Amino acid sequence: MPVGALVDLHDQGRMTWTEREHGWVAVPDEVLEALARGGFQECKREMTTSRRDRRPAGGVWQGLNTRTGSVASAIWVNRAAWPRAIIFITVDGEAVKGIEGPSADRDP
Repeated sequence: MPVGALVDLHDQGRMTWTEREHGWVAVPDEVLEALARGGFQECKREMTTSRRDRRPAGGVWQGLNTRTGSVASAIWVNRAAWPRAIIFITVDGEAVKGIEGPSADRDP
């Protein structure tokens, strides 16, 4: 089920699975760009700002693949002082979990 561009991010070490949070550690924009390269067109994108530093606390994204009818969603929570966030990704309601490869189960 993983989108090919997500596999590429994973294989490059730019997206890693963390069992502790049951989610991905990555830069949200890179994940969203990978989903777009996988054919998902953005339908919804919202970010929440609740910190004093005005950095978004997290966000929600949803995209539709008009060719297949599949829907992808990403929800992320930014971590203070970390450039990467915890991201939860689903495609057609199923969580995208571990991707086989050299960086699986590594938490940076």
